[in-house]
Amino acid sequence: MAKPHQSRAVIERIRPEVDGGRFPIKRVVGESVEVDVDVFGDGHDAVGCVLLHRQEGEAEWAETPLVHRVNDRWRASFEVTKIGRAEYTVLAWVDRFLSWVRDLKKRSATDPDIGVNLRIGAELVESASLRARGELATWLREKAAFLGGTAPTMERLATALDMELTERMAAHADRRYATKPGAAHGIVVDRPLARFSTWYELFPRSLGAAENRHGTFRDVIAQLPRIAGMGFDVLYLPPIHPIGTAFRKGKNNTTTAQPGDVGSPWGIGAKEGGHTAIHPELGTLADFHALVKAARSAGIDIALDIAYQCSPDHPWVKEHPNWFRQRPDGSIQYAENPPKKYQDIYPIDFESDDWQELWQAMAGVVKYWIAQGVTVFRVDNPHTKAFPFWEWMIGEVKLMHPEVIFLAEAFTRPKVMARLAKVGFTQSYTYFTWRNTKAELTEYLTELTQTELREFFRPNFWPNTPDILPEFLQWSGRPGFVSRLVLAATLTASYGIYGPVYELCVHQPVAPGKEEYLDSEKYQITRWTMGGPNDLSEFIARVNRIRRDNPALQSDRGLVFHPTDNPEIICYSKHDAASGNRVITVVNLDPRHVQSGWIDLDLAALELEAGRPYQMEDLLAGGHFLWHGGRNYVRLDPQVVPAHVFRARQHVRSERDFDYFL
Repeated sequence: MAKPHQSRAVIERIRPEVDGGRFPIKRVVGESVEVDVDVFGDGHDAVGCVLLHRQEGEAEWAETPLVHRVNDRWRASFEVTKIGRAEYTVLAWVDRFLSWVRDLKKRSATDPDIGVNLRIGAELVESASLRARGELATWLREKAAFLGGTAPTMERLATALDMELTERMAAHADRRYATKPGAAHGIVVDRPLARFSTWYELFPRSLGAAENRHGTFRDVIAQLPRIAGMGFDVLYLPPIHPIGTAFRKGKNNTTTAQPGDVGSPWGIGAKEGGHTAIHPELGTLADFHALVKAARSAGIDIALDIAYQCSPDHPWVKEHPNWFRQRPDGSIQYAENPPKKYQDIYPIDFESDDWQELWQAMAGVVKYWIAQGVTVFRVDNPHTKAFPFWEWMIGEVKLMHPEVIFLAEAFTRPKVMARLAKVGFTQSYTYFTWRNTKAELTEYLTELTQTELREFFRPNFWPNTPDILPEFLQWSGRPGFVSRLVLAATLTASYGIYGPVYELCVHQPVAPGKEEYLDSEKYQITRWTMGGPNDLSEFIARVNRIRRDNPALQSDRGLVFHPTDNPEIICYSKHDAASGNRVITVVNLDPRHVQSGWIDLDLAALELEAGRPYQMEDLLAGGHFLWHGGRNYVRLDPQVVPAHVFRARQHVRSERDFDYFL
């Protein structure tokens, strides 16, 4: 039962919010938070309301007036300016002065009660002067005296209805009985890399110059200019730790390793150490520091893999056997996903009685690598670990290091993926890898960008990973790799590729019907020879330059799909209102055949004036085109370039003045 109170204003349906405010929304520095809320009161009295916002921990709230929209719905926005956590809420009250002004406007100057009504207003203004300070208090007292004085009625009415008085009264309204929601809504404010990032994954051990030589961190440093030149700003490395020998997997995931087999990097832990140790053949901690420093100089963040699992040789297995699940025969339960068995990996038991020490140890792994200069982490299979752990650990880390970014590699059920984002993961892998048709892509991207998911779930699109060679890439050839890259890079602000494998269009599965690579780098060292007809390096660099040069592609907001009359052609746009940047992407989803058709652009969504021509600059293939209206024809040959990425310029005056922009 509610406690008795005198608050008459009602606050309902604050948006954005996640689960009633249980979880924070997400923004990056410089973004705005647009808040909508229902505010009303009983009877006919007017209400006043403000949006309150502040950095978490600050004593004072900043105020932004809420503006009435329609049907008791109000709106205001504010910009977040610091990384960390911020919060917002709404304050509302029945405003006697606003009610008085509203009713006064309806009265006639000859109303016999007009003098009494002006004196009522004078009392309200006098009361506000007692809440004000300094010159404003004096100003309000003077206005109160004038309203209640003997000056001509029309002059007093003009003063009463003056907007300056209304604005100053609003700043000192009587809020004694104001209504405020129970708890403020939280915001996690990240650095810009959380919203817009371009990831490149490689296995350092495959970079050795000589045959059968294990690659090192120094070899990775040598690759940085090439990776930076392609426009990547995050370099993700699979686990860099010692690899266990017990039950080590052989090439192509065979259960018995042969002499010289290097094993899977995810089989973490050996006599040299566990999650805070470095594989001896990669180099020393000093070498790793050199890599982090060199990458930073090249504009690249090093991202490390956090995989909370252990090989049978991991020090934790001997030191803390109670952190793992015991079988009836006394042995430790290895990982299974029937019919698959992973004898080389022991999963963590999150129901351990020693869970508090376990949690501290796992958080300690992340804190250790932060101390070594790492602020980006890709987390392996977080959906197989406890949600409360992630909420605690990520919150604990970001409290001291708000710049840290966590990417969730969870290909699992939608609600589980959403929960991981809610509890703190900065970015998330998605189902894009398996969304191929126009209908599938449109439905999925609409869900990601137009529903409440957009407030907390930041998608990171990967066309492939070391674990996943999608069926589409197995048969579509170079055109398929090109079209999927364009889709990933332009549909979302963050995307990544599994390095040389994608650059060279590697597409051979381990067996028909499987999504595993033949001769996968997960189990062996592979030598890559760049160049040749399938090398996409130059094309990837061009796409990433387009992303860097166009602010519209640096956010997931503003995505609009436009109709086409051919199901094999998809068309969508992004518009950045602040810069006026407009990008329209058209992709042929058929990697084997030329496709053509008509597209119908929503010119209003692009803020392009109907009836006037506009220039479309093809950023991929080059060339400029003058388009008229929303309906236009396209033809895309997958053997040439299966996509257009257009930048729409402002309207031209006429076809003769084609190069003159307003």
